[in-house]
Amino acid sequence: MRKLIIALATGTILGGGGVYATLSRPPAAAKAAHAEEAHSPAGEHAHAEERQSSTTFTAGTELFMEHPVPVAGEAGDFVLHLTRLADFKPASGAEVTLTLSGGGQPEETFPAMADQPGIYRALVVPKISGERKLTVTFKDGDGTDRHDIGQFRVHADDAAATAAMDEAGHAEATGRITLTKEVQWKIGFATAEVRSRLMRDSVAATGTIRARASDEAIIAAPGAGVLAPSPDFPRIGQSVEKGQVLAWLVPQLGGETDSATLELGTRKARLALDLASQERHRLEGLLALEAVPERRLIEARNQEATARAELEAANRRSAPYQGAKGGIALRAPVSGRVAAVNTQPGGAVGQGQVLFHVAGLAKLWLEAQIPESQVGRVRAPSGAWFTADGHDGAHVIEQGRNGRLIALGGVVDKESRTVPALFEFDNPDERFRIGMYAQTRVFTGAGEELPAVPASAVVDDNGQPVVFVQSAGESFERRPVIPGMRDGDLVAIRDGVKPGERVVSKGVYQVKLAASAPAQLSHGHAH
Repeated sequence: MRKLIIALATGTILGGGGVYATLSRPPAAAKAAHAEEAHSPAGEHAHAEERQSSTTFTAGTELFMEHPVPVAGEAGDFVLHLTRLADFKPASGAEVTLTLSGGGQPEETFPAMADQPGIYRALVVPKISGERKLTVTFKDGDGTDRHDIGQFRVHADDAAATAAMDEAGHAEATGRITLTKEVQWKIGFATAEVRSRLMRDSVAATGTIRARASDEAIIAAPGAGVLAPSPDFPRIGQSVEKGQVLAWLVPQLGGETDSATLELGTRKARLALDLASQERHRLEGLLALEAVPERRLIEARNQEATARAELEAANRRSAPYQGAKGGIALRAPVSGRVAAVNTQPGGAVGQGQVLFHVAGLAKLWLEAQIPESQVGRVRAPSGAWFTADGHDGAHVIEQGRNGRLIALGGVVDKESRTVPALFEFDNPDERFRIGMYAQTRVFTGAGEELPAVPASAVVDDNGQPVVFVQSAGESFERRPVIPGMRDGDLVAIRDGVKPGERVVSKGVYQVKLAASAPAQLSHGHAH
């Protein structure tokens, strides 16, 4: 673990092992409160008004800790704020211990008690002075989380503590914005670590979400007739399987033909076949006795074959009208959802009239229209990303992961002056619907390794792109940046931040408000 000097620093970020720590002086309001304590009987030491803070991160939690300058034999009130990084809400119900170790001396352990949700307090009375190592351990139902604060100097007496503070100096950080943990937990708030990533170049395109050709079908009436009333008549949004009966069409037959006439024709054909079969059997017996010529048997067999063919034809004519509802079964050609119903039970329909629209949503197509002027940049499109109204964030289509390129057009449309690119992508939760408009960017195949932050972290402040960098648990700094290319929900930063820093990605407006009206969002501390 990296060395961490607990002193009155001004926000230096130290990285290593996926954990970083910051040191800062407490907000002015908190300092004033502690200064008052210094003049009380319980705060008679000269250094009692000075509070130190540190901020550390693990994979699951953030620890913001404030405490007085540690002096051997003196009690210090350590206040710990624990935040879950999964939702940036207070982590409650944990068993918390602080451990001082190292320096060739025995370990000293101090328990911390819950004060408020996410806030724990420990009375730390170190017995041994010198360079020690401070570790804070949290145990709850999800496991154990350990924050290694690093090297922690315990001073031998008040004089040594005062000398250390004088050496560190008392310079206040300029431009610091304060937003207390209590406020952070109440609002929608989150931070994200700046990381170097391969940012993929892309070109803008207009996009439309479509159903796959194999997953979409239009069901039309094969003839004129009436749709049989049914309690399970299809409705929009209903899930259907391939081959499922959607409705029954009772046909309107031409002339004097009706279902009864077709049934009569079938029965007559069956009787004629039975008669022809009996005649054949009779002649076969007579021929065996040489009572009839063979020519008679051949004629009987031909008559039987003709009767069988007439029966088969009659069955084919009447089969569509012999369903359970007395009509033609209209079945779903594909599995999916009913996207449109253009009729109603009992309604009369004409031949070729569109009745139902069924489409599968598990996989969809994104049709992106790339402007003619940008087509030359698209060398090998490996995917695309798009945003759609009503959906937060960007949806990224990556070749081989959740989608693929179906086709890249070779002809420029003479009217729109665009070239189509067709991508298939997974839509397992059916978030997106057919026909939606999508603001699209198609990856060109080029990329560059750059620091990146969530796109939500970059805001416009009087015409200047800025981010708010977290310098300590409750302290932030407005930082002008030069944004680069965007890749899905990430945007590259060419200048202004460096990997390892953390920026506000959610709740940026509240931090910006705290910068202009600090009294509104920096109050309410529990200590």
